[in-house]
Amino acid sequence: MGLSRIWVIASTVFWEVIRDRILYLVLLFAVLLLAASVMLPEVSAGAEDKITLDLGLAGISLFALVVTTFIGTGLINKEIEKRTVLVLIAKPVSRSELIVGKHIGLVLVLAVLMASLTAILAGVLALHQIPCPVPSVLLSNLYTFFEMVLLTAVAILFGVFTSSLLATLMTFAVYLMGHLSQDLVALGQLSENPGLQRITNGLYLILPDLERFNFRNEAIYGMELLPSPLEMLSHVGYGILYTVLLLAIAIFVFSRRQF
Repeated sequence: MGLSRIWVIASTVFWEVIRDRILYLVLLFAVLLLAASVMLPEVSAGAEDKITLDLGLAGISLFALVVTTFIGTGLINKEIEKRTVLVLIAKPVSRSELIVGKHIGLVLVLAVLMASLTAILAGVLALHQIPCPVPSVLLSNLYTFFEMVLLTAVAILFGVFTSSLLATLMTFAVYLMGHLSQDLVALGQLSENPGLQRITNGLYLILPDLERFNFRNEAIYGMELLPSPLEMLSHVGYGILYTVLLLAIAIFVFSRRQF
């Protein structure tokens, strides 16, 4: 692969998405979080500190998911539908470089978006004099970022071979099922039905286990709840391996498409 060509594609995606009103999401997040922090003391019975932090972390995850899903599924699909993919692959750019470059470009957008939202959350907490557990908040958002890196690969994979609408729905489905995959395995074990157990275990192997990247409760209720450093490092390795595998499948499918 040509690193310079990948970087050109990635930077092009980055600036296109930034110009595509993505920064309005940052303003919307700030307005919603400020409004929630003002209203919470009236209804939260003294628990507004933890609720504000919980809402902020959940909002960062939700906004990142929206960008990942709606933009990620269209990165390749949009090029196919507009037939501009013919121009791109006619140049000295391989299909693998196009996939990897698009992925890196959106990942950079997510990094900027999540950093901005985290700064806004810290500002709102400081405004209301709510203690901000900085290390745990940063750790939670870092693992949310790893989750979105993986989901970007999912969105690109679906966008390679299906329509934007269907790819969006399928990406949301993977997100939901990925957070329920551990519960599916537990349900299969409780059922004591060998057939159901095989199905749930198979789904767990196929679907990404996204609960590996959910540390919002630990950020809110204390770092002592965190797993061991080795286990957390294994979650990062899992995310990287799964992302690489998804991108490899996307490259394989895209290379077989005829335009």
